[in-house]
Amino acid sequence: MNSITDTKAPDWDWLKTYYYLRFVVSAIWVALAFTVAKTAPPLAAVMLVAYPAWDALANYIDASRSGGLANNKSQMLNFVVSVVTAVAVAATLPHGMHAVLQIFGVWAVLSGLFQLLTGVRRWKSYGAQWAMILSGAQSGLAGTHMLSKAGGVAPVSIADIVPYAAFGAFYFLISAVSLTISDARRRSKAVAA
Repeated sequence: MNSITDTKAPDWDWLKTYYYLRFVVSAIWVALAFTVAKTAPPLAAVMLVAYPAWDALANYIDASRSGGLANNKSQMLNFVVSVVTAVAVAATLPHGMHAVLQIFGVWAVLSGLFQLLTGVRRWKSYGAQWAMILSGAQSGLAGTHMLSKAGGVAPVSIADIVPYAAFGAFYFLISAVSLTISDARRRSKAVAA
């Protein structure tokens, strides 16, 4: 995995900011899904398309700050899968939530795998990536659960995606806090030296 991100100094401030931003956006999405979107189908539809679209944008911006998509293959794949998912969700919404949940399930499995790979790659430069690795693995399990529910006959809604998004928000917060603590320790060691 030789890339620019492996050889240049890690950008601690950027990664912390990125993880905090991902937490805030996911937390807002969860709050809206639990409240307003439950009774406003047009808002729920927009949110269902926006969630993977935001993930694509976030991966693109993060990769751009870390040497570009070409140097961050797992983020490039996550970007592509998220764009395809946003388009597929928009096209599938008229066919019902079971079909949409199926798409979300596949996306959760794939994006979780790519997030796990990104966390493993970043561990070398940043450390404190255990929560991102765990989040990637959990995403795969959540995707499998969504696929199971999508194949059933019980009614499904945006609320069936909320736990996935909520755990994602939690893991981004844990990652941000872990990096903040690691960075503070690193800086205090540098001052003491």
